[in-house]
Amino acid sequence: MDNNLILKLEGIEKSFGEEKVLKGIDLSVAHGEFITLLGPSGCGKTTTLRIIAGLETPDRGRVLLEGRDVTDEEPNTRNVNTVFQNYALFPHMNVEANVGYSLRIKRVPKKEIVKRVEEALELVRLTGFEKRMPNELSGGQRQRVAIARSVINQPKVLLLDEPLGALDLQLRREMQTELKRLQTHLGITFIYITHDQEEALNMSDRIAVMRDGVFEQLGSPSDVYDRPRTSYIATFVGSANIIKGKVVKQTEDSVFFSCCNGTGIAALSGVTLSEESEVTVALRREHLSLHKEKPENAHGFWTVIKEKRFSGGILQILLSYGDDLELISSKQGLDSDMTVGDNVFVTWNPENAVPVDLDGDQ
Repeated sequence: MDNNLILKLEGIEKSFGEEKVLKGIDLSVAHGEFITLLGPSGCGKTTTLRIIAGLETPDRGRVLLEGRDVTDEEPNTRNVNTVFQNYALFPHMNVEANVGYSLRIKRVPKKEIVKRVEEALELVRLTGFEKRMPNELSGGQRQRVAIARSVINQPKVLLLDEPLGALDLQLRREMQTELKRLQTHLGITFIYITHDQEEALNMSDRIAVMRDGVFEQLGSPSDVYDRPRTSYIATFVGSANIIKGKVVKQTEDSVFFSCCNGTGIAALSGVTLSEESEVTVALRREHLSLHKEKPENAHGFWTVIKEKRFSGGILQILLSYGDDLELISSKQGLDSDMTVGDNVFVTWNPENAVPVDLDGDQ
């Protein structure tokens, strides 16, 4: 096993009854990495986390922790801790007792417990809250206590199962920053579960997008967002427009395709497409440019503005470009010189249009 790797999953399969939840997943995680398992409910991400923690045993495959096979080991023999969405704090214990609980179980000397509890609470910015009871804390504060209780054991890997799911939007965003700060400071490997793509994009070193028990794409946030492999990823991670057309011609780095009333262009990355073959292209909303007149030598097509919505400082423009075919363009601020019913020509930079597999199929 590579010395830089702390965790490795090899061919993990898991079924519950007739349902196959994990279908042979592989994952290598480096020391100090923040990796997120991103996917909808039922995709297998929580089962993956429970297998790493030792709370479930895979039907096939191995779990290696720092090169040691821990597949059949009990949870308490792995230097891995878990933070759950519901915090799992002891309601009858104050903050200090909750955070130091595991050290007392291990019979760590009292002076050492006091010192380490103090350090853990300072890390999560809860100094002075030692004597508070859980019911006297806000949701964000309870979450910080749960994190302090987990990191006090100095685990090799910290597993976080949708830890911000119960918080309101503003607090979630604040806690995203706090979690990333904490992870960077401690240097602990974080494996984080969420169905929220904003969380994944904001905090992760790498994202593993899960779907139906497999990793559909694994890469950096920019790889997953800017270079999605499939139309599913393009629409699940951010909101991309999916455009279908037929190949007109291909150059060394671009593909030209016909679509309704115009010709589009997309960047190629080692893909060979034959002329007249069908192509599916993903194009982020913010990458669409709208023109009242067709720019000279531009590639794109004519559309009609069907609707305009303004929310959170972002203007969303719904465009129709064929029978039951729609695009959405987004931009910051209000745009007063384009109104519903206007004909506008849509263009984009080729590098922002990416050919993708349709629904995961080649």
